[in-house]
This record gives sequence, C-alpha cells and structure tokens, in this order.
Amino acid sequence: MMSTLNNKTALVTGGSRGIGAGIVKRLSSDGANVAFTYVSDKEKAEELVKEIEKTGRKAIAIEANNQNPEEVIDAVEKTISTFGQLDILVNNAGIGIVAPIEDFSLEKFDKTMDINVRAVFIAIQAAVKHMKKGSRIINIGSINADRMPFQGGGVYAMSKAAIQGLTRGLARDFGPLGITINNIQPGPINTEMNPEEGEFADYLKTHISVGRYGQPEEIASLVSYLSGSETAYINGASLNIDGGFAS
Repeated sequence: MMSTLNNKTALVTGGSRGIGAGIVKRLSSDGANVAFTYVSDKEKAEELVKEIEKTGRKAIAIEANNQNPEEVIDAVEKTISTFGQLDILVNNAGIGIVAPIEDFSLEKFDKTMDINVRAVFIAIQAAVKHMKKGSRIINIGSINADRMPFQGGGVYAMSKAAIQGLTRGLARDFGPLGITINNIQPGPINTEMNPEEGEFADYLKTHISVGRYGQPEEIASLVSYLSGSETAYINGASLNIDGGFAS
C-alpha cells in the first residue's frame, strides 16, 4: 500500500496503549513520524517505539500527564524540536470515571474535565501555532456524548459533549488557515480498560447493532483517513464509529 503520510509528523496523546497505540502504529505504517505521550508505563512506551523503529519509521515517547498543562505544552515542543514540524495532532488521552452524582466528588469532576477537556484545549493552542496549511487536528471523543445508556456516566458524557462544541467552534477559526479539526466518537472498543469479554461488555453488546465491540485498529483507520489529503473538506464534524450503538 502506498504510504499516504510520508514526510508528516504526528503527535498522539495517550499513545502507549489501547486506541492510542493503534493510532500510533497506523500513522507510522502510513508513513508518518510519530511522537506520543504516556503517563506511567515507560517500558510499554519504549516497546512501542522499538516496534515502530523496526519498520524504518521514527518515533519518540514523551512522559506527560495531561492533568498538568506544562507537560502538555512540553510534549508539543518536544515533538517540534525532534522532528522540526507538526502536521497531525491526535488528542486521544482521556479518563472515564463512573459514579452516582451524589458520590461524584469535586476532585473527580476536576480531574475528568482537566484531562478530557482542558488538556485538549491546551494541546490545540500549543500546536496550532506550528501548523501549516493542510495540517490536521483530530479529537477522540466518545459516542457517550450522544448516548449514555447506563447510570453514573453523566460527567463523562458532559466532558465528551464539550469536545463536540470545541471542535465545531474551532473549525470556524482554523478553516480559513487550511487546517481542519474533527472529532471521532468511538463506541465500545476492546482495550485493557474496556475488554470485549465480561458482564459489562455483555450488557453493552445489547446496545450495539452489529453485536460486537470495535477494535483499536478500526478507530485508527478513521484517524489515518482524516489525516490525509483527501479529507480537506471534512471540518468541524463529529463522526461516529460505534457499530450502531447510537442508532
């Protein structure tokens, strides 16, 4: 397959595992050099770097906690200093805390908003000044912004709905610059945090019209498509990839 992202550089937040790792692998296989952030598992992050380097691509792992604004900004700057450019920003890092509203502490609320919303804003603000015409910003939201079928997920759903609004609003700012920003809304995806087997998974599958969880590679394929040159007319969109979860 022809590499579609040659000479591009991407930064993926939360890229050492799950959906993020799938995105890192796909973007690199499509030709991009990739920087990605991780929070704590340095060994897993370094393993992913080595895996990518074996294919002839370049990658760096950056330790960064998305709850810390300085570390988010530093991740953008390290990407620029290493590769000399930034063409694709994928805001993937996120957290999901589920609890009844009466038990949802302000600390949990602040952590959810800091990581799921504030860090996305900070990363975009830091990155866009380095981006040129044709660059792409892709946010990884959640189908729960449109549909929350279980109790205790209200704050999480709110945080992902905020990404919808931010994406639409910034599309107006960035469109005239030739930079697009879009929001991908995955349904249930098979990851360490949300495995496709188990009691909770069995419950969620009853809401998925195709009857199965998605795979990280399926999200990564949409990220790769939005990163390319053929999608310059897609801007400000929230795109569901959910197996019919919201249908």
